[in-house]
Amino acid sequence: MGETILKELNYLIGVIVALVLGFAIGLERKFRAKEAGIRTHTVVAVGSALMMVVSKFGFGEGAADMSRIAAQIVSGIGFLGAGIIVYRQHEIHGLTTAAGVWATAGVGMAAGAGLYTVATGATLILILSQCIFHIPCRIFRSKRTYEIKICFVNDGENDEKVKQLFEVRHFNRLHIERKDDTSVYRATLKTDKEYSSRTLGNIMAENPFIVSLERCDDE
Repeated sequence: MGETILKELNYLIGVIVALVLGFAIGLERKFRAKEAGIRTHTVVAVGSALMMVVSKFGFGEGAADMSRIAAQIVSGIGFLGAGIIVYRQHEIHGLTTAAGVWATAGVGMAAGAGLYTVATGATLILILSQCIFHIPCRIFRSKRTYEIKICFVNDGENDEKVKQLFEVRHFNRLHIERKDDTSVYRATLKTDKEYSSRTLGNIMAENPFIVSLERCDDE
């Protein structure tokens, strides 16, 4: 009886290691105010380690089903990650966080399998890579687009002037309205350049044919 308890306590070490490592990963995510923080990453790591222990030792050495539970952890965490990913304002949010949760499950599995050095090393690599990728460097920045709603009077050439002003190739959601002998264009421009309110005001002042400009900021 005592030998069994000692053996199970030895298995519990992997779960405790997973708890510490999951907490460390979650703490870094919490500092960056991400969707999944300390609790999510800790629970994922502990749960993965526990299932790994059950998978490895719960059915006895050499059992045919020994690897099945571990294999299902990977696909199961995929459903959890899918709930984190959100498509908003024409952009995907939470993809990196979902990948981090998935990787945290791998750390928990390694700890549950008794691969403490691998689990610890992977945790350090994950945290270090996140810190490096958040360095304000152009290489690590994803390209961002901005939307500007514009209304202008087109005399046959003003549409090309607008494209040159905002460095775009075409108009999005273009609506043309005929008034007297002129055409009024209402469109949305997508550009990778961020225009300040002062810049937009100067553009309108220098180009009287532009009736209005509206910068569409993310909500």
